[in-house]
Amino acid sequence: ADGGHPDIAKPLHGFGAGVLELALRHRGDAFRVVYALQIEDEIWIIHAFQKKSKSGIATPKTDIDLIRERLKRLREALR
Repeated sequence: ADGGHPDIAKPLHGFGAGVLELALRHRGDAFRVVYALQIEDEIWIIHAFQKKSKSGIATPKTDIDLIRERLKRLREALR
């Protein structure tokens, strides 16, 4: 990636261009890592979780709500 995004990173829908998601599989399980770039020139891990969605491929609402709250608090703290 040499300073860019890893090949497996993609923008997390609904969060803007600076919030990305890594989707990983390990032994048949799905894991996600959500991180933010370009906040004070640093990379911040926002949330990491094992995906166990009851509704297909959608990220569970509880995880989405947690990501939103953590991003809000991070942005406030960095002002």
